[in-house]
Amino acid sequence: MKRALGLRAAKILNSRYTVVCRPLSSLSKTTCRNKPAFGWWPNQSRSLCGSTMYLANAEAQKEIPHEKREFRAETRMLMDIVARSLYSHKEVFIRELVSNASDALEKLRTVRLSSQYAGDHADVNNPKITVHTNKLEKILTIQDNGIGMDKEDLIAHLGTIAKSGTADFVKAMQSSGSANFDQLIGQFGVGFYSAFMIADKVEVITRKHDSGSRGYRWMSEGAECYEIEEVKNAECGTKIICHLKPGESEFADEQRVKEILTKYSNFVSFPIFLNDTRVNKVQALWRCDPKDVTEEMHKQFYRFVSHSQTGEPRYTIHFRAEAPVDINALLYVPDTPTDFIGMLQMEVGVSLYCRRVLIQQSAKDVIPSWLRFLKGVIDSEDIPLNLSRELLQKSAILNKVKTIVTSKVIKYLQESMKKDQEKYDIFYSHFRHYFKEGIIRSESQDEKENVARLLLFESSNQRGGVKISLQDYCDRMQAGQREIYYLNAPSRLLAESSPYYEAIKEKNLEILFCYDPADEVTLLSLRQFDRKDLVSVESFLNRDKSDTEVVETSELTKEDLKGLLDWIKTTLGDRKVNEIRTTQKLTTYPCMISVKELGAIRSFLRAQSPEQLTEEQRLMLLKPTLEVNPK
Repeated sequence: MKRALGLRAAKILNSRYTVVCRPLSSLSKTTCRNKPAFGWWPNQSRSLCGSTMYLANAEAQKEIPHEKREFRAETRMLMDIVARSLYSHKEVFIRELVSNASDALEKLRTVRLSSQYAGDHADVNNPKITVHTNKLEKILTIQDNGIGMDKEDLIAHLGTIAKSGTADFVKAMQSSGSANFDQLIGQFGVGFYSAFMIADKVEVITRKHDSGSRGYRWMSEGAECYEIEEVKNAECGTKIICHLKPGESEFADEQRVKEILTKYSNFVSFPIFLNDTRVNKVQALWRCDPKDVTEEMHKQFYRFVSHSQTGEPRYTIHFRAEAPVDINALLYVPDTPTDFIGMLQMEVGVSLYCRRVLIQQSAKDVIPSWLRFLKGVIDSEDIPLNLSRELLQKSAILNKVKTIVTSKVIKYLQESMKKDQEKYDIFYSHFRHYFKEGIIRSESQDEKENVARLLLFESSNQRGGVKISLQDYCDRMQAGQREIYYLNAPSRLLAESSPYYEAIKEKNLEILFCYDPADEVTLLSLRQFDRKDLVSVESFLNRDKSDTEVVETSELTKEDLKGLLDWIKTTLGDRKVNEIRTTQKLTTYPCMISVKELGAIRSFLRAQSPEQLTEEQRLMLLKPTLEVNPK
């Protein structure tokens, strides 16, 4: 050992190095806990003492630029949780690192707009994020020319898990009253460590934007320690080098990385270059002023979000809300609907972003399922995310976002109905089932009535083919009328020739005609609209008992009528009808069948297969009453 040290010392002396032996207390030192980390620099003097390095020169003792530190506040177990258990998909580490790069660029832009900028950043007017893949060496590099970090930043923000540099930066800028920082993405300070899901070693080479700043290299293998050393010729900004684990080489494949960048980071504010080719070419139109977006721009963006090569939106809903929640939304109604089977299986077609970064591909937490036919984007800076930014924390804010978006869509469609009834009629014929589903599935009466404003029906007061809304019906109701009446029938011809319609027609009430079997279930679920009860014609007639008394006619006496009713009852038997009585409601029809709660029973029977119930069971459910016209 002595001989080895002697040879080493001789070499040092011959190459302008000086070995100085001094007491430990007189020297600056850096301790490497696991192994010696010897490094040698020209024109510097060193003392060697076991696994501790000491620096001395003629002027002063300085700490060497290379040191190893422990992660300050966390253990190996916490690193394992962050790097291996926090995220459900490994690919999101690229989203996290790109988001950090975007934050660094935004910080630099914010500082430049303030009085605090005193840098010599050569690329300050050309902000960008560059991604390089090296499949041969299994290395992925993500670099930005943003604000960069100094040694203190590296220790503070990469040496402590869940300490967000972005959060500290926003706090500092707020206290100084500086420029806008709404574009910053980071919240939790754990995104950087997601790189250890796929890398067994991560290097960070960085230099702060300040004039005369030094460059540093940070390196860790994901254990308890990390290393920091000073480096020369580092560019302003930050470069993250991921040395991929065995089995993770897909993240060094250019096409795979392009797919991930397009999926998660396509709308980041700054240009992203993958191996010198720009990836994010699509503009985040939802952040633009609606009046600045052309029809052609909407058409191209619609095709992008709907994953189609052709087609254009039937309606475009572009809005910004600032209170009580900040929302930027751009939603499209497709020109053609999905078929019925596809409709049942379809997921919500709107993506959720937070500051231009994808959070949910299908925003089911902020878009009700009945609006799943919409395509587009919702971006909110106020949505509460969990630590991994993959899942939303359930909160009142989410419900507010959902309520605001839903009400905006309904209001827009209502206005479209008034503006161009013919266009809306075509739209309604394709998408009406979604609205009816929304009424049936909604839990609150207010929600049901809001969706019901989009429904259309033919009316007995209008010619065939002309449709009205429930609000139209209410606006022209007779004085004192407190109910909305509707009649279920397969067609207008059958509705107008129905004995039920004949029985109510003379009362001069407007009747809505419901041709779709789903209408009955929908209106039964709705129950009320604008504080007016929805009542089927059959139910209305069942309530009317004013004409049930047996009345003589010119042809038949009371005894004759009673004998006729007894004969009919004997002939049909108790199994066929529950009751037989006369009615004065009919004019041309000899009789009609009435059933209490016919709508609910009919809906139940439709849901049953023919073999589930016998005829006797069906009659027991119906309990039909035969009403005979004595005229």
